[in-house]
Amino acid sequence: MTIPSKTVKRRIMKSPAARAEYERLRPEFELAATLIRARKQANLSQLALAKKMGTNQPTIAKLESGKRMPTTRTLTRFAEATGCKLKIELVRA
Repeated sequence: MTIPSKTVKRRIMKSPAARAEYERLRPEFELAATLIRARKQANLSQLALAKKMGTNQPTIAKLESGKRMPTTRTLTRFAEATGCKLKIELVRA
């Protein structure tokens, strides 16, 4: 029997140390989710997006998993390939 991921996350987040680490990594998780959403809204597979960007599918997978932090140049290419416009914003904490 598998445990739903939301249940696992809720259990882990009870630990102050785990919660602090999650918060530290939140921008990376949010960026990965944004990239996945943009690709899906453009109705592109990782392979099709990679071809439009002139790269390979494993590179797209790494970007979407958060394993690789993209440069602004890569983000710009990703945005253009998905029919989006890149907007970088800093907000007060």
